Amino acid sequence: MLWAVAVTGLVGAGCSLAVALRADGVSGVQIALLQWISVPYVAAGLVAWWRRPASRLGPLMIAGGFASGLSSLQVVSSDLPYTVGSLFDILPAALFLHVYLAFPDGHLRSRFERAVVAAAYVAAVGLQLVKMSLGSAGAGDLLTLWSRPDVAQTVERAQLLSLSALCLAGIGVLARRRREAGRPLRRSVAVMLDLFAVCLVMLAVLFVMGAFEAPGFRRVQQTTLFVVGLSPLAFLIGLLDARLARSAVADLMVELGRDRSAPDLRSALARALGDPSLTLAYWLPDFDRYADQHGRPVDVPGRGRGATTVVDRDGAPVAVLLHDRALDDDPELLHAVGAAAAITLENGRLQAELQARVEELRQSRARVIEAGQRERRRLERNLHDGAQQRLVALSLELGMLEAQMGDDPAARTRLRLARREISTSLQELRDLARGLHPAVLSGHGLAVALEALAVRAAVPVRLEVDVPDRLPEQVEVAAFYVASESLANVDKHACGTTAGVSVVRTGNRLVVEIVDDGIGGVDDGGSGVRGLRDRVEALGGRLGVRSPSAGGTVVRAELPCG
Repeated sequence: MLWAVAVTGLVGAGCSLAVALRADGVSGVQIALLQWISVPYVAAGLVAWWRRPASRLGPLMIAGGFASGLSSLQVVSSDLPYTVGSLFDILPAALFLHVYLAFPDGHLRSRFERAVVAAAYVAAVGLQLVKMSLGSAGAGDLLTLWSRPDVAQTVERAQLLSLSALCLAGIGVLARRRREAGRPLRRSVAVMLDLFAVCLVMLAVLFVMGAFEAPGFRRVQQTTLFVVGLSPLAFLIGLLDARLARSAVADLMVELGRDRSAPDLRSALARALGDPSLTLAYWLPDFDRYADQHGRPVDVPGRGRGATTVVDRDGAPVAVLLHDRALDDDPELLHAVGAAAAITLENGRLQAELQARVEELRQSRARVIEAGQRERRRLERNLHDGAQQRLVALSLELGMLEAQMGDDPAARTRLRLARREISTSLQELRDLARGLHPAVLSGHGLAVALEALAVRAAVPVRLEVDVPDRLPEQVEVAAFYVASESLANVDKHACGTTAGVSVVRTGNRLVVEIVDDGIGGVDDGGSGVRGLRDRVEALGGRLGVRSPSAGGTVVRAELPCG
């Protein structure tokens, strides 16, 4: 079909040129300009149809080229060619308007655009038939039914003015589309859009001049025909530029071939597409959401509500590219890049899914620790408000009873022993409550809580705290327990004589370090260290233990606090 259209176009152009050259009183410049539009539009339309068979843009351009060639027949003195040429006199303008608004995929995007193009066809064909039936085309018009030249002139003026208004509406559509889409990523696309707008401006001016028979009409007509003939050439240059842009896919495949894991796949895709704003999100079917390479959720707009391209593999979505709207003008480049990176995107999706599961596990562990911490606070409050208060009250009651006793030494001795046991039990309960959740930490902050901890420690402690402000409660609790457990181990297991505690905030991280001079040899995989590591890692931090057998232990925890 493409070859048939090409041969027909060439033969038609040659025949119309030969017939027009034989006509008397016809300007050679006018004939050349008509062919200047016809042949490039047919050629560009053939290329567009061949490159993008699913697009309507190619057939539209071919139709515009043929309509321009047929309109040149009105210079022939024979009745039939003259009538055909007159019938197609204005139709190319409506087709060009359709091409400009349907660029780049051949589809009109809104009801308003469809209404503008439909009105242009009605004015170019319907009003042309009415005008010709009233005898506007002259004596050779085979469609003349009534000879009413005055009415025909009125119809012609309405036709030309309406087409001028529709061209201005088309300029508004292109301007709004350009503003919404932002700067095109390729210079050739910007040149084409600007050239389309210039063509519509010149057509609008030409129609107004024709409606009022303004002087200089012929010169403006020739200039307009020349400029309109440039648009298919600009389109062919744009296709060549797009072909060169797609050569970046080869570079992408070479880059992916060097490293199948492609840790910086987003940057590689951004370079291939020429879009530094590109965002890459992977589809995680088990989570029913899109996520980035770290497994964090990504909000992806629905189809039609954003510039997105879904990459499929074996019919299942793998990832989505969130890109500049200007890339919608080159769907072939998007498809080629997505196909080239499909395998690597699948690997990236698996890594993102793994990261999402790790993040889910971390959050689950944090929730478990937080639940345990809430339970510790509840038990601490219950012990403080319940058992401790009752023991204090009982001790006071026994003191009053002792004061009321007589001279029975045995009874007074037993009361004093009972009060001593109550005091011991009360101290044990306070130590237990403090171990469950130190109230001083919630009330006065980490620095005061660590000072109280250092005072109660079994060995002398050098304390250094450089934390100017209060931190999130879970961070303060984790730092306190790291210090508390480490100092307890100095006395129980390390047999140390001194210890140092350093708590310093560096940027958005809190560094807690406990050093002792004990015997060393701490089991990094023991239950105590494992419990501290769980508490720290649940907050996204890290815990390290360095304990050589030669002696001395260093426990270092880094906690995010930004």
